[in-house]
Amino acid sequence: MNEKELLIKGNEYFVDLAKKDIKLENSLNELVKGQHPPVLVIACSDSRVSPEEIFSLGLGYLFVIRTAGNVINEGELASVEYGIEHLHIKYVLVLGHTHCGAIHASIHNEKGKYLDPILNRIKKNILDEKDEYKASEKNALEEVKFLKDKFKEYDGKIEAAVYDLETRKVNFLE
Repeated sequence: MNEKELLIKGNEYFVDLAKKDIKLENSLNELVKGQHPPVLVIACSDSRVSPEEIFSLGLGYLFVIRTAGNVINEGELASVEYGIEHLHIKYVLVLGHTHCGAIHASIHNEKGKYLDPILNRIKKNILDEKDEYKASEKNALEEVKFLKDKFKEYDGKIEAAVYDLETRKVNFLE
């Protein structure tokens, strides 16, 4: 099965599941009317870090922005603005994770034509930290500071956390 077929089969399974599960069908019908997610999550693009999965929340609960290294640039800022100003989300979580390729690449001074702005931002956030877990924490916390600076008038909470791939636990940071 090729990649496109995998997506088609997965969607067919989802459609069939919704037809068989009246609770899911009703929920999906409500979501057609609009979204009102209570939480905005800025997470890494890493395929192993799906906020919907690790928090066991279905469609409609999380407004998720994914970017390598959970770094917030202009596009992400626009999405955050939409979430807090138009969807009135009152809780924002910057979610880092262990075994992050962008963190690893930053620590080891790797380069990339399009990755450099992200890697440079992470380097600025983590300074000379070499421990990847601590670097993930520092990076998430610095992105929180960045958001708080950009959205000074925001009356909700902005926090950071790190998802540990090995323990599967999310550790919320102070």
